[in-house]
Amino acid sequence: MAARMLEQYKEKISPALMQKFGYKSIMQVPKIEKVVINMGLGDAVSNPKILDSAVRDLEAIAGQKPVITRAKKSIAGFRLREGMPIGAKVTLRGERMYHFLDKLFNISLPRVRDFRGISNKAFDGRGNYTLGLKEQLIFPEIEYDKVDAIRGMDIVIVTTAQTDEEGRELLTQLGAPFAK
Repeated sequence: MAARMLEQYKEKISPALMQKFGYKSIMQVPKIEKVVINMGLGDAVSNPKILDSAVRDLEAIAGQKPVITRAKKSIAGFRLREGMPIGAKVTLRGERMYHFLDKLFNISLPRVRDFRGISNKAFDGRGNYTLGLKEQLIFPEIEYDKVDAIRGMDIVIVTTAQTDEEGRELLTQLGAPFAK
């Protein structure tokens, strides 16, 4: 699956982007650098067991062990101290990244109820795309019976594109189901 997406990028997408944006060199063509999946767990402050199940879910989704993120500052209003675990994240690169994107675009997102496509306005101005998911149940690796709580996550696709238009075209060519 992932090898197919990478091969498709080299053979079809890269030349198409070169022609559309008038690049002089193949090295100017935007590529996907990494995909970061972040799960913020504010409830982990009061119940540390929540973190274990979230890490297990994230590991199943990404196929890689997540890193536990910790609070940078103490905030009394949230009963939060510096260094407390408040989330988990995974950074995917290379083969795993393409495998995850293929699974996300072709299997997981179409499973969302009333899915009409992802927003094409969620770019940051430099060609990177951020996608928020409300539940982890859309991924086929997650078993519905073993889920203790429904958690959302943020997926950030970091590209080498210079503009949003280049990033949008790259993701469209890779098969991102943008809303019409």
